[in-house]
Amino acid sequence: MTSIRVDVVLPCLNEAQALPWILQRMPAGYRAIVVDNGSTDGSADIARALGAEVVHETRRGFGAAAHAGLLAATAPIVAFCDADASMDPRDLPLVVDPVAQDDADLVLGRRRPTTRNAWPPHARLANTYLSWRLRRITGVNIHDLGPMRAARRDHLLALDLRDRRSGYPLEMFLGAAAADWRIREVDTGYAPRVGRSKVTGTVRGTLTAIHDMSALLRASSAVRNEIDDSPRRNDSAASGNAARVSRIGDRS
Repeated sequence: MTSIRVDVVLPCLNEAQALPWILQRMPAGYRAIVVDNGSTDGSADIARALGAEVVHETRRGFGAAAHAGLLAATAPIVAFCDADASMDPRDLPLVVDPVAQDDADLVLGRRRPTTRNAWPPHARLANTYLSWRLRRITGVNIHDLGPMRAARRDHLLALDLRDRRSGYPLEMFLGAAAADWRIREVDTGYAPRVGRSKVTGTVRGTLTAIHDMSALLRASSAVRNEIDDSPRRNDSAASGNAARVSRIGDRS
């Protein structure tokens, strides 16, 4: 029996069509944790039948589902991946291996479209702008706040992430940057998703994401300005700033 060294959190809301493709491509030693966020298409039953660990999260929101998966994880390394078949689980070692080898604390998958229609122009433009702002705020050379990522479970729990909606991935990045984590970016393939996006595919989803992320960015900018005005910064200050950025999620 293969030992589990990585738990893969898959937030899921009506992804019955995509789950078989996703779960059949999970690498050896990687356990899929499908967090059902109120699906009505039998996603949970399909995931369970295919051998995934299924967690139910009744509170709607990407962050609520992602965090429920993190709390359910027991492996030393936790990876996150969308459950819509836009990203291939066979790429997971690209984000996991640098963490396992202690070359990085957080690894993000930089999405590289595999077809012309994989990434809608408006979504790509929004991501480019967000990445530019993050580089200015944190000094981390990031180009994509992609959904595929990996870090050590105990480190992620220590960030005390609070956002339960669309800002969860951003809060994770900002908290990691404030805590001086070694953040690395690697290329990962990105294909057209199966079904309709809950964020970029709807006006409501897009507005919610903008609202959640804007609040986090404003808070992070304020913290960064305070740091720049301070004559010295020590490890306790870094931890405190990470916690302050994280607490902004309480208002989401």
